[in-house]
Amino acid sequence: MHSLACLEDKLHEECGVIGIYAKESEVVPQMLCFGLIALQHRGQESAGIAVVKDNKMQYYKEMGLVQEVFNTSILNRLHGDVGIGHVRYSTTGESYASNAQPLVVRYKGGSIALAHNGNLVNANAIRSELEDDGSIFQTSIDTEVIANLIAKHYHLGMKQAIVESVKQIKGSYALVIVMEDKLIGVRDPNGIRPLSLAKLEDGYVLASETCAHDVVGGTFIRDIEPGEMVIIDQNGVESVFFDQSSRKAVCAFEYVYFARPDSIIDGRNVFVSRKEAGKILAQENPVDADMVIAVPDSGTAAAIGYAEESGIPFNVGLIKNKYMGRTFIQPDQKSRELAVRLKLNAMKENISGKRLILIDDSIVRGTTSAKLIKMLKDAGATEVHLRVCSPPVIHSCHFGIDTPNRQHLIGAVKTLSEICEAIGADSLAYLSPEGLIKGIGLSRNELCTACFDGNYPMEVPENGDKHIFEK
Repeated sequence: MHSLACLEDKLHEECGVIGIYAKESEVVPQMLCFGLIALQHRGQESAGIAVVKDNKMQYYKEMGLVQEVFNTSILNRLHGDVGIGHVRYSTTGESYASNAQPLVVRYKGGSIALAHNGNLVNANAIRSELEDDGSIFQTSIDTEVIANLIAKHYHLGMKQAIVESVKQIKGSYALVIVMEDKLIGVRDPNGIRPLSLAKLEDGYVLASETCAHDVVGGTFIRDIEPGEMVIIDQNGVESVFFDQSSRKAVCAFEYVYFARPDSIIDGRNVFVSRKEAGKILAQENPVDADMVIAVPDSGTAAAIGYAEESGIPFNVGLIKNKYMGRTFIQPDQKSRELAVRLKLNAMKENISGKRLILIDDSIVRGTTSAKLIKMLKDAGATEVHLRVCSPPVIHSCHFGIDTPNRQHLIGAVKTLSEICEAIGADSLAYLSPEGLIKGIGLSRNELCTACFDGNYPMEVPENGDKHIFEK
């Protein structure tokens, strides 16, 4: 079965991670749960928490949304003052509870809990080497590769074991680890996936996004730097740089779609970046119309910016059903069509007789765009001009985004006019690459824009345009 999220015409982030060190707190499991709810947009497939107290590790993970997986009874059974949490949308490994994270493994030195956001491009090769040396794998996720490497190098000591392990892996990763009653955070040398540090009254928080810091009462300190490991214990925060040889390459899609608009990633507020990109989109691609509307919620900030810059009023044209929960449907064509109407409905009173500018963050396959435009016209819109607040997605991602193969990316196989005709828009325009970079507010050399231009920050596999993992 497929969740409704899997049927959306959007790219999907792999997951979100959080870690808390609070030795004087008795509510670390509850705080981790609240933080995961704040990160729920990064993964709706499974959720898990692992905590440790006095070297005793406990964990619980299951398929489902955070509030479906955890309740008061379960949280009260978990006792720990150091812990990590994870929400998952699978890009590698199948959708089984055994593949849910955090991954907890025992090794000669004790227990380790590990949660990973990202994707390794050399996981299969390392897995094969480890299996040849006698390692046994219980899951099909590349996170277990990292855990096995750490266990292999444990004789070097905790710090050096992790450093030696991450030096062997290639790809994107933001890691939170519990080991020896310490909380460890690691960010890949390119900084593709986000990870930041905040201060609690009695400890520290690591999280994929600052919105999770806010929920648990953390005060933002800084982003973890690319190629940096932080070790948090009773002595505070120790920083270790294990690789500073690579260029910074933060995923541009964090700003386009993935991150919550109230988060700050590498010094840039996501809402401000999206709104600024919308203004640039209006400058680059103006059109005469009566109203600017958004595809909620990810297109809203850009639509506000487009409206401000163009002078055309912003209004609500599509209403989003926020209470679907985990709705499962069969993936047949009729159900796909029903799914779009279940999630979004047109505001006939606002749009009837109007020429609309519809703002969306991106187009992947184009199927949802076509359904939305038909829905708006059926509701009485006289014209629908689609403006997309990112460049065409024309390449697959190898770094933790569930991207279709190129033949399914409409931007890779059709011209602009062909896409416009296929989706039934009266006109279509995308934000330029230069406009996107200017809107984000980072330099081109600080961003990964590979899905738009094929400029990957490292060598990637060539097997069928996407890295295929064993499942």
